[in-house]
Amino acid sequence: MAEDNKDKIYLNLGDLKNLPLTVSSPYEYKVCRRAEEIVNKFWGAWKTRYDKLTSEELMSRIAFQMARMYVEANWQNAEVNEVLVAFERNLNELLVKVKRDEE
Repeated sequence: MAEDNKDKIYLNLGDLKNLPLTVSSPYEYKVCRRAEEIVNKFWGAWKTRYDKLTSEELMSRIAFQMARMYVEANWQNAEVNEVLVAFERNLNELLVKVKRDEE
């Protein structure tokens, strides 16, 4: 990465080429490249399927799909977090009970 810890990369999303983006870490670079791959995978599959749509309409559908997936992932993460919090609480109660029984 650059000395100031920021690098410019260029993304190719659908028909849009060389979209400049600044990243500040190797992790962020990998995330952006993976996101680019996913968008372009949708683009390639849907460009044929929805050949009557304009590029803007197609990218809007992709943006909506990505937003939907983001919302679903956040909801699933929240559910998992609730389960883990309850599990930790139960585990702590069991450990306290075992410790009391040992005394």
